[in-house]
Amino acid sequence: MAGKRKTKVAKPKPDDLARPSKWRLQHGGFSEPIRAADPETGSPVQHRRAVDTLGLMLANGTITQEMHDAGAAFRRVFRAAALDGLRAVPLLRVPGGGGDLLTDRQASARERVATALDALGGHGSAAGSCAWHVLGLEMSVREWAQRQGWGGRPVPPPQAQGVVVATVGVLAAHFGLTGRRSAA
Repeated sequence: MAGKRKTKVAKPKPDDLARPSKWRLQHGGFSEPIRAADPETGSPVQHRRAVDTLGLMLANGTITQEMHDAGAAFRRVFRAAALDGLRAVPLLRVPGGGGDLLTDRQASARERVATALDALGGHGSAAGSCAWHVLGLEMSVREWAQRQGWGGRPVPPPQAQGVVVATVGVLAAHFGLTGRRSAA
């Protein structure tokens, strides 16, 4: 009886550590690598910066600086309110931890988020949904348009970008970054 021929098992190729992973690339692009020296060791390193949706829109001239600042302000307040999906272990389970679930800073930040969403027409409106998911949760515009959309229906990408522009425009007026213009 002749010996069986063993087939080689294909080994997965190791990821190129000099480039972002496939998983990270699906969440947005990166700038070109910038070569610099590590301040501690002096060895050469490459830095890649993640591309920000609002930053891209500002660079393209789609939104103004005030709109960009309003979106960034909403994002900061949203983070301070701790409304994102990532949660820490409850302090009730940690030995010696207290049962305080909400700090004063988080409570005031949640009030600011609620008033901003009210200015946008509420959480159920297109602008409110866009602010929550794109600005707050930092979901990409395309992902929000396809997955969440508004009213459970996907939104075409050009209209989704228009919703983002309208949202940050209203937020700029809400946060007092632009003067209210009177209709002529």
